[in-house]
Amino acid sequence: MKMVLMGASMGFLAFLVIGALSGACAWACYPGQKLPGRPWQKLLICALGGFGACIASAYLGQFAGYFQSGQMIEWIVVTLVSGLVSALIAVLIK
Repeated sequence: MKMVLMGASMGFLAFLVIGALSGACAWACYPGQKLPGRPWQKLLICALGGFGACIASAYLGQFAGYFQSGQMIEWIVVTLVSGLVSALIAVLIK
């Protein structure tokens, strides 16, 4: 039972790191206009959007049967989807 919980918590942390990094990169690299507002709030929105995309794509892919937890294709899909969603969010808020 402990190994199952360890895998779930490590997956959560990995998705948090991947999502936050892709959100931060999308926010920093997208050349948009500067709208009024605090930049750290926009950065946080992009990072949380990337994290949500990571979690959603991982669980939806597993539920659909495309991959199992921990496979390399899961990490590739999670990274790509997180980057796309983060870029979309950055486009909308910048």
